[in-house]
Amino acid sequence: MNLTLSRLAAFVAPAILATGLASAQTPKISDEVVKIGVLTDMTGTFSDISGPGAIIATKMAVEDFGGKVLGKPIEVLSSDHQNKPDIGVAKAREWIDVDHVDMLADVMNSSVALAVVRLVKEKDRIAIVNGASTSRLTNEDCTPNSIHYNWDTYSIANGTARAVVKQGGDTWYFVTVDFAYGLSLQSDAEAALAQLGAKVLGGVRHPLNSSDMSSFLVQAQSSGARIIALSNGGGDTINAIKTAHDFGIGRDGKQSLVGLAINLNDTHALGLEQAQGLMLTEAFYWDLNDKTRAWSKRFFEKMGKMPTSTQAAIYSSTLHYLKAVEAAGTDSAQPVMAKMRETPVNDFFATNGKIRIDGRMVHDMVLAQVKKPSESAYPWDYYKILATIPGDEAFLPLAKSKCYLVTEAAKK
Repeated sequence: MNLTLSRLAAFVAPAILATGLASAQTPKISDEVVKIGVLTDMTGTFSDISGPGAIIATKMAVEDFGGKVLGKPIEVLSSDHQNKPDIGVAKAREWIDVDHVDMLADVMNSSVALAVVRLVKEKDRIAIVNGASTSRLTNEDCTPNSIHYNWDTYSIANGTARAVVKQGGDTWYFVTVDFAYGLSLQSDAEAALAQLGAKVLGGVRHPLNSSDMSSFLVQAQSSGARIIALSNGGGDTINAIKTAHDFGIGRDGKQSLVGLAINLNDTHALGLEQAQGLMLTEAFYWDLNDKTRAWSKRFFEKMGKMPTSTQAAIYSSTLHYLKAVEAAGTDSAQPVMAKMRETPVNDFFATNGKIRIDGRMVHDMVLAQVKKPSESAYPWDYYKILATIPGDEAFLPLAKSKCYLVTEAAKK
């Protein structure tokens, strides 16, 4: 039977409309898979902070999410950047251009992270930084494609500096690792000390992965400063504390050693006998409450050790990313970034965490002190929690930000 033109139009139009609606509602997942690339330090000085544990935490998040998003599989890649920015950015570029990776996770090492966030902005992909900690990532080097999720140098420097000055630490000398992270940590600490009226008597810089910290600590000891501040991390911090212990620094009561970036793995490696009394600022502690304990025990079953704040943040941020992909209906960078910014983070890692326009995930921090051996009741019972620092106080206020996104938003 022949249809008249009007009857044909009446028949076809709804079909076209239905097809269009179905097309509009069809999830848009590039290459039919969501790919996450964990760029980390697998064997170097920061490998215990993130490393293999970062990969495990990412895979735990993917498994807990169900292994698929919008009906498409989730794939996790990983690579060791060897703490070299050129290697890190080359791998990130290969992942994006060849493997079509959608989100880069961890990005341990500040120098690597600064190079990678510039790349994801250029390529319109996403980087969620947890391992690196320079505050430049959400300040002068911010991008619309990157998030700084865990702690940063501003939050830990401020928290620890304020606590130590309150206890009489009014003169400081810095032992600083000579790359972006250490320099940023010292700079942020010095800014806090200036506000508090404390004096900086000087500082010395050492290369990354310094096996012998003797000469640097001799200079610090001879400065006469009440506080010798370690602006380094990982193996460098551990070596410095061990050397300071051998030199008797702190035993006469005239000088104290302060680690500005002490991680749980550092305390574990040192042992309570050497680490006792150290004050630190952290984003996460496994034994903080029932939620942190429950997740951490699951992690322990896979890794054989309790998680650092970086590893916990990687799990949390990966889940947050996958939920945003689901809510956006796509893995396209900007819609997903918008969903992550508008959705609060509420899990074992953060309560009412929020991602600001500059990419900073704002959440509470805790001020802690390493326990004496006699105070530890069970394995990994290392910290006394002294105070909770509200997120809005812990991180750089937007009013002081140099991020161009903040300036642009203020003009609108």
